[in-house]
Amino acid sequence: MEANHNYHDELAKKNIEKLRELLSTLPSFCRMYFRGMNDTISSRTKIAYAYDLRVFFEFIMQHKGWDKKYSIQDLPVSVLDQIKRDDIEDYMEYLSLYQNQNKTEVMNEERGKSRKLASLRSFYNFYFTNELINTNPASLVKMPKLHEKEIVRLDPDEVAVLLDQVEDGSKLTQKQLQYHEKTKIRDVAILTLLLGTGIRVSECVGLDIHDVDFKNQAVKVRRKGGYEDVVYFGDEVNSSLLSYFEQRNHTIPLEGHENALFLSMQNRRITVRSVENLVKKYAQLVNGLKKITPHKLRSTYGTTLYQETGDIYLVADVLGHKDVNTTRKHYAAMKDAHKRKAAKSVKLREP
Repeated sequence: MEANHNYHDELAKKNIEKLRELLSTLPSFCRMYFRGMNDTISSRTKIAYAYDLRVFFEFIMQHKGWDKKYSIQDLPVSVLDQIKRDDIEDYMEYLSLYQNQNKTEVMNEERGKSRKLASLRSFYNFYFTNELINTNPASLVKMPKLHEKEIVRLDPDEVAVLLDQVEDGSKLTQKQLQYHEKTKIRDVAILTLLLGTGIRVSECVGLDIHDVDFKNQAVKVRRKGGYEDVVYFGDEVNSSLLSYFEQRNHTIPLEGHENALFLSMQNRRITVRSVENLVKKYAQLVNGLKKITPHKLRSTYGTTLYQETGDIYLVADVLGHKDVNTTRKHYAAMKDAHKRKAAKSVKLREP
């Protein structure tokens, strides 16, 4: 049950419990590494590091034959000095395709491999700089070369078609239409809010009723890292939220979910997975529409804002990027297009 007073604190508790569960599957000396992490690193990031390290140690145990002598939890820190550069390069190859603990096949392309090597480098660097090991083979392995992905976003006409489909549901099955009558006002509000503010899906589902300020047309969101931020919205978002509030005020939530803004069919706080599924459902109904996720709705907003303003610092601030270089990296291609446009705009002599 969700504690009514603070959704985000409850989520943080669950993440702490998950991290503790993962640490119990790793060598005991790993606890020192996680205790030494900067306080600004989120619990979700720590969980991702723990998952990555577990994959690494499971591989090393088999690759080195240590699984016949040790359990993972009993490995001493000295084993890190027995791992060589070749072992880590073999691990990087292994990541291309392997089976996880559930016997499910997992594939990693360059970005997945890059993240896992970054985790390993951070891990080794901690023990090396603290003089607990003598070697640092992870630093010798080259990071995979990343190729920038084109930003997938919706064009203005596609946004309109998508929202129209959410409202009328003309292409839904008879079974889907039964639910659609109950959820369409909520679904329009969610998609309009995501498209009109660029907030993350996790920030959207974490909203409480009192986080919406209609007077100033703003929502208060909890960003990555736990800090609060205010994001402003326009008239279209305002209208869709007002319509939803009329419905929400006549809904009786389950105990513990009274403050939640967006509710599921079971009158619980809606989940990230549910929002992902509803975005996918409506996107599939629109002919020729790109493969759309909530994050791509965020990209659509960021792209439109940058096209309208050309201000990368504003885009970074509104999207909640701590480092403007993150924003600049994503919108580099658009920046180049702006520069090309500038070159064509200046006329030296009239023809």
